[in-house]
Amino acid sequence: MSGPGARNGDEAERLIRIDHLVKTYLLGEVEVHALRGVSIEVSRGEFVAIMGASGSGKSTFMNILGCLDKPTKGTYILENIDVGGLSRDELAHIRNQKIGFVFQGFNLLSRTSAIENVELPLLYSSVTNKTRHERAVEALNLVGLSDRVHHFPNQLSGGQQQRVAIARALVNNPSIVLADEPTGNLDSRTSVEVMGIFQQLNEKGITVILVTHEPDIASFSKRNIVFRDGRISSDRQVSAPRAASEVIKEMPLIDDEEVAA
Repeated sequence: MSGPGARNGDEAERLIRIDHLVKTYLLGEVEVHALRGVSIEVSRGEFVAIMGASGSGKSTFMNILGCLDKPTKGTYILENIDVGGLSRDELAHIRNQKIGFVFQGFNLLSRTSAIENVELPLLYSSVTNKTRHERAVEALNLVGLSDRVHHFPNQLSGGQQQRVAIARALVNNPSIVLADEPTGNLDSRTSVEVMGIFQQLNEKGITVILVTHEPDIASFSKRNIVFRDGRISSDRQVSAPRAASEVIKEMPLIDDEEVAA
């Protein structure tokens, strides 16, 4: 694997290629130019933070990356597949098989246990019940929740709920994990703990792309891309990403077992 941030590696190392991406919305008779010719490449194993002010285009860009929206113009190649030319059903298949999503609001089913939430992406696959269960347990182990598999969301802290959401994103062995403001609903210490999980996953070779408006959170990644007015205003490698494990040592303790009433 080439080092994170390599833009010009061969096709085997390149996960994403985006050329001159344009997205225009029509609001009545007014054209809104959300993206204005964005070009970017992401190699396997990168850890990228997407930043920018509200209205900068970062959320639109992530929606296209996640196959939740299509560009008006331009090309999006994911693992040598031209995503822009796919049907709705084909896009749904790509989302289910190649992309793991983590959201700010966790998006867990409240009446469903942790392991059942994690199993959800596998319900429409051809895997057996036994395999589905084993993969869900493995994903929960990866995020440090092996002792919470049968707990319901209201029995878990915010940080634990986000860990379940991360496990759910991993259960299909996706090519990429997309995280949209994954620490937005968490306190400072728990945010660092969650970033530590992303760092551990990235060390295992998993590609992570997250949206954040917080520079402190972006500093845990290996590459920062900043959007402004629908364009990329900067794209730089982080020479020395902060290590979440070290930051945690300097922070006050919070009882992660505590659940809000």
